[in-house]
Amino acid sequence: MSEKQFTIANSCTVTGTGVHTGKQVSMTFLPAPENTGYVFRRIDLEGRPEIPAIVENVTDISRGTTISVGKAKVLTVEHTLASLFGMGIDNVYIEMNGPEAPIMDGSALAITNALLEAGLTEQEAQSNYFRVLKPIHFCDEEKDVEFTFIPSEEFKITVLVDYTSPVIGYQHAELQNLANFASEIAPARTFSFLHEIESLLQSGLIKGGDLESALVVVDRVIDETEIERLATLFNKPKVEIKSTGFLSKSGLRFQNEPARHKLLDVIGDLALAGVRIKGELIARKPGHSSNIKLVKHLKPIIKKEQSIYFTPKYDLNATPLYDINQIKKVLAHRQPFLLIDKIVEMSDKHVVGVKSVSGNEPFFAGHFPDEPVMPAVLQIEAMAQVGGIFVLSFVPDPEKYSTYFLKVESARFKAKVVPGDTIVFILELITPLRRGLCHMKGKALVGEKIVMESELLAQVVKN
Repeated sequence: MSEKQFTIANSCTVTGTGVHTGKQVSMTFLPAPENTGYVFRRIDLEGRPEIPAIVENVTDISRGTTISVGKAKVLTVEHTLASLFGMGIDNVYIEMNGPEAPIMDGSALAITNALLEAGLTEQEAQSNYFRVLKPIHFCDEEKDVEFTFIPSEEFKITVLVDYTSPVIGYQHAELQNLANFASEIAPARTFSFLHEIESLLQSGLIKGGDLESALVVVDRVIDETEIERLATLFNKPKVEIKSTGFLSKSGLRFQNEPARHKLLDVIGDLALAGVRIKGELIARKPGHSSNIKLVKHLKPIIKKEQSIYFTPKYDLNATPLYDINQIKKVLAHRQPFLLIDKIVEMSDKHVVGVKSVSGNEPFFAGHFPDEPVMPAVLQIEAMAQVGGIFVLSFVPDPEKYSTYFLKVESARFKAKVVPGDTIVFILELITPLRRGLCHMKGKALVGEKIVMESELLAQVVKN
């Protein structure tokens, strides 16, 4: 799995009917910039409103997954999102001239094939991952559904279904590698039980549904007279039970096709978390309602884990951009107040510096000498010195300038820093550099744990 983000190389379009609305719709996929995510556009509505595909925008899960922003909504997004997630696409615009994604043949195959034909293009930004570092268990007791995540370096998923129907009964499906999504999962069609279909058809709730858009499970004995009645109900000259227990023109694509489609739906709903996943999921009896509850349960965990663990790894033994002697040529600070040892990475928007905390630091002599802790104000100062290197790298003759604090905001200290720790300071620009002002946000890490974070505003002044 690539660590970089991807969008599509070319636009592509699929056209079909919405299963619930019965309306024809064209859905066009367009390349999108880094960190866009999946964004639907209703181009048939005034202002072409955009609807980001995130769990916070889910407004209905009664017959598929619906997302909305204001009055603009898109129905039945799960197959589309499963295709995007399954193909490893991070950023795309999806323009629609109607309210519902087309059902096509009830699977994600047509959409996946269109995306394959469009091709993928790698982007510069790193992918946004949720890394499962310890088991996560979630149970939807109301639906008798269970989910368990366990650590894994790749995304894997196993789905178990258990129906009272003798046709489906107990099935399981698995996906061990997203590279196999297009062949193993995308072709699996949605399914419904005959008694559900009859009720929905008679109520006018699946205006675009027919035998070409779903597997219909025949969960009771039917005779020829009823088969003729079903043909009339489905507006077909004839229907037949092609595969034992299913009304279908083509038969099953996989022996466990229902379980594979449930797996497809889980992937589509997981995409609403807005991140890729490194972890293995085992889902027992999943459904859209429970899937969305799972994603909502995961969101605060993802936020916490990202803030602590989703930090780029730096080779602290590699040759630095600035060693201590080069730092002295830029900063006016000297021992004992020079608090950084090296700069390991820098761009036009960020900088990464390192401080190795020794038991011989002069401040330990008076600051809790029996239980030495690096003072919080010196952590802020060290972070500011890293930012100073950054801002002075943009001026000629940096030794002729100094940087001064104007403001420190939102400082939080989350863990002690003690002798033997190596602090990595990561700072990013909040606003562009203007008139000698530098506004940055930063975090300090020891290993993979955040020990401090803050926002700093400083000014560069010529000496």
